[in-house]
Amino acid sequence: MQYFSSKHKLGILGGGQLGKMLLYNTRKFDIHSSVLDPSGEAPSKIACDVFVMGDLMDFETVYSFAKDLDTLTIEIENVNVEALKALEEKGVKVYPASKTLAVIQNKALQKQFYIEHELPTAAFKTYQNLKTLEKAIGSGLQSTPFVWKSSRFGYDGNGVKIIHNNADLSELPKGECIAEALIPFKNELAVIVARNPSGSIKSYPVVEMEFHPEANQVEYVLCPARISNAISKKATDVALKVAAAFEHVGLLAVEMFLTQDEDILINEVAPRPHNSGHQTIEANYTSQFEQHLRAVLNLPLGSTKNKVSGVMVNLVGAEGHHGAVVYKNIENIMEFEGVTPHIYGKKQTRPFRKMGHVTIVNPNIEKAREIAQKVKESIKVISE
Repeated sequence: MQYFSSKHKLGILGGGQLGKMLLYNTRKFDIHSSVLDPSGEAPSKIACDVFVMGDLMDFETVYSFAKDLDTLTIEIENVNVEALKALEEKGVKVYPASKTLAVIQNKALQKQFYIEHELPTAAFKTYQNLKTLEKAIGSGLQSTPFVWKSSRFGYDGNGVKIIHNNADLSELPKGECIAEALIPFKNELAVIVARNPSGSIKSYPVVEMEFHPEANQVEYVLCPARISNAISKKATDVALKVAAAFEHVGLLAVEMFLTQDEDILINEVAPRPHNSGHQTIEANYTSQFEQHLRAVLNLPLGSTKNKVSGVMVNLVGAEGHHGAVVYKNIENIMEFEGVTPHIYGKKQTRPFRKMGHVTIVNPNIEKAREIAQKVKESIKVISE
């Protein structure tokens, strides 16, 4: 199969920043690309050959968009799985597969998958709806505290809350959810695994993630993680086992907890390029976005090695600001050594909305983290 400057047509469901960065590589390789997104102002719109505006959860919209494509992939999990299944039956190569995505879309099914495949994860219980959870707490069948997670449609810290009592359940979605044991962890880690249809598989170095305490969003990603070689190997082995269990094609980001006892527990996975891999654009021989493209097109996988240590800082909308975005002091951070800003192209900001990221590369990870702190303190994403 010829992909470069050919008639091959690649489709992407979702046109956000992940799609935009994936399209850097379709343009580099001159691979024809089509994007479907519900917003007419999607960041990917400027970078693809064909842009279609439509509902990612609507069967007919997704099927019509992709029925004449050769390969279809995603940059967001919330898409119509039944349409993907129909496209697979028509002969379109869909990665991740519909059966994989059906499990990953639902956190209750995802957790059960780990249990069935003997993969380490925190203890949990599934509740059909919020009312049954409230009854379980009231009767003592569900102890507190625990982590509440919506089974569907959670992202970027949304759909997750620590519950101490029934009062904490107020104003939460009423649908299916899970109650997960609250883990006293040392660190949150992640490993991105790439696998192509031929079965070739590679993993990126383990990254360490630091989260915003209020928004529950990743603030910093550090690579390499500041952990021992033994822990690094343990985390990588778990991630490889997860990818093998799913028989996944493309990228799979595996988020994990490192417990106080130095055990590794799977938190959740994302079957696509991921926030924990943004630093690979500058810091690795092959970026996660090029690697995802290589994987879904069954091309040889690139080297995942670091060229240099890297830290990624998320740029999110400042609290109290809604409207047309302004990046205050961005010129100042560009004076710092090893700093590269990535602006996603979203014209409207709101509190904690991901608007861009900054990568800091340096031979010394501690120095990179120090500069990252200065970047975070300097730049402000505000409204006009």
